Amino acid sequence: MALTAATTGLRRIGLARWSQLPREARDTLFLLGVVAWVLLPHLPHRPWWCTALAAGVLAWRAALALRAAPLPGRLPVVGVLGVSAALTWWSEGTLLGREPGITLLVVLMALKTLELRARRDAMVTLFLGFFLVLTQFLYSQSIGIAVSALLATWGLMTALALSHMPGPGPALRRAAGVAARAAVLGVPAMVVLFVFFPRVGPLWGLPQDAAGRTGLSGTLRLGELAQIAQDDTIALRVRFDGTAPAPQTLYFRGPVLSVFDGREWTRTARPWGRPPPGRVEVQTSGQPVDYEITLEPSTLAVLPTLELTLNRPGEAPALEGRVLEQQPDLVWATVQPVAERVRYRARAWPEHQHFWRGSMLALREEVTLPPGYNPRALEWAAALRRDPRYALAGSDTLAAALLQHLRDQGFRYTLEPGTYGRHAVDEFWFDRRIGFCEHFAAAFVVMLRALDVPARVVTGYQGADPTPVDGWWAVRRSHAHAWAEYWDEGRGWVRVDPTAAVAPDRIGRSRQLQRPVGLVGATFDQISPQLLTRLRQWREAIENRWNQHVLNYSRGRQFELLRQLGFATPSAEDLLRVLGTVVVAVGLAGAAWAWHGRRRTDPWLRLQQRIAARLLRLGVEVAASDPPRARAARVRQRLGARGEALALALEALERLRYAPATAQAGAGAATRTPRPPPQWWAQFVAAARGARNPQP
Repeated sequence: MALTAATTGLRRIGLARWSQLPREARDTLFLLGVVAWVLLPHLPHRPWWCTALAAGVLAWRAALALRAAPLPGRLPVVGVLGVSAALTWWSEGTLLGREPGITLLVVLMALKTLELRARRDAMVTLFLGFFLVLTQFLYSQSIGIAVSALLATWGLMTALALSHMPGPGPALRRAAGVAARAAVLGVPAMVVLFVFFPRVGPLWGLPQDAAGRTGLSGTLRLGELAQIAQDDTIALRVRFDGTAPAPQTLYFRGPVLSVFDGREWTRTARPWGRPPPGRVEVQTSGQPVDYEITLEPSTLAVLPTLELTLNRPGEAPALEGRVLEQQPDLVWATVQPVAERVRYRARAWPEHQHFWRGSMLALREEVTLPPGYNPRALEWAAALRRDPRYALAGSDTLAAALLQHLRDQGFRYTLEPGTYGRHAVDEFWFDRRIGFCEHFAAAFVVMLRALDVPARVVTGYQGADPTPVDGWWAVRRSHAHAWAEYWDEGRGWVRVDPTAAVAPDRIGRSRQLQRPVGLVGATFDQISPQLLTRLRQWREAIENRWNQHVLNYSRGRQFELLRQLGFATPSAEDLLRVLGTVVVAVGLAGAAWAWHGRRRTDPWLRLQQRIAARLLRLGVEVAASDPPRARAARVRQRLGARGEALALALEALERLRYAPATAQAGAGAATRTPRPPPQWWAQFVAAARGARNPQP
């Protein structure tokens, strides 16, 4: 109770101080608050000096408003602008382009608040704010940015309404209500444009939430995947048409790395579209898995697919406006990186055999090792070959021997393997014996190649979250994984996961290594161990619906809607026709509403007309412009004492009409006509009858 009373008291003091400020100061402070909210999403992406300058200018302008001090002249403002342009050149290297342009716009928005001398300056500031709200989506198109932009737009519209409200003190609540009603009236037009306006490419590139994140790449250095595994953001979401496969079968194939220079693994350098010297054959068995993937933006020109997704009609993934090619290593590649959120359906065959038909010389990259690296590994492999048990052994037997070595020699799976030197495989295999999945996969492939067995490293994602959210399984960047494939003469390419030999729970149950939780996380775990997980699932479910229904509303879904509306072969021209038809229909409806509104009579005027008709029956002629008090005087003059009750009723109507706006709302309030209570009209009719038939 005491805390509530104290909070209420502080709120009343704050409102009292706010109401005591002059109108100009209140409007300026509100506008500065809106400008700060508009600039806030930009500041983390701007140089430090831009943030400091914007905050300093807004604080300076607020102090001037509170003290009612004069604004600075043009010279200081121009000087600050010149310094800002020089700093932009220094930090960005140019004054042209997206990033320098947004930096200068942020500076101009802040400096424009120092020139709020007339309504024209306020209009410039407001419309510059609307433009900066639009540019927020260049960083991200998340639901949080959308809510922030919506609040910023509401604030700018409220400031715009305030600038058109004369008087000493229009209420901020009233201006906010006007802005909210205007926004609500614009919602139908927004929905129509969203549904039917043809989808085109972004004007200035994709949002920056598609870049700057850790993720898979076309190369691999030891330790890189361990860094990716500490990123818990979602890489893709997958939904299965039937029962979800077992966790140990959820391998999402990404880049296949065959070239090793001793430090880094890279992909085969084969020109796009050139067929390999041979052919790929795949034999499938068992039941296929139909699935759908929503892939988050990345910088990789590869489409992760569930193993094994083949290039068959009705089974291969398809992206609108993109060319896909399944390469000989069965990786689905794109011409350009998938830098926007995409959605595709496909079919996978978990049980398969992948053969290569052609010259074995095509597999020379999968056997080559760079000279001068890992000499102990080469000696160990040569000694194994000299063992009579393995002298003539096949690929499967040699791979089983390597896996048994991993199980027997105390290897450990960790997120913090540390830094390895030049002979990384030697150091891992013989000395330290700790590493992440890429250490196990890379060392396994190197040892197989040292045994003259073709082998390669495959990167991608393995596993998913334990439970789906809204039917979608989340595959996070922390599910990034590396495994191996080796060539067997009878079985073709065979997948083997060396990590499973050391950490079976990582593969069998998708149990990832967890980073140490901080103080906040530990506190939540003590209160409820599952609370953070449930909160995250709830947030991600909302984000997924936003992504599926808003951000993934593509041209293909527009065409699908047109097919449901009866268009056999929809096109962009059909979208424009439908949009034009809807716009014309809405325009005609608005014109009809306006015409109807002009013909409607104001309720007050209709009441005055009914009163004048009643008085005329009593022989009292009044003008249409006479207020009720003037009509009461005419009644007394014409009817005398028998019209006193009628005159009193008219004076009561005068008070109902004008007194409430003055007594209750104060100066500057709306003059909306109050409706008289029904009993007043009944009293007026009774008084009119009494004046016609006076009692003796």
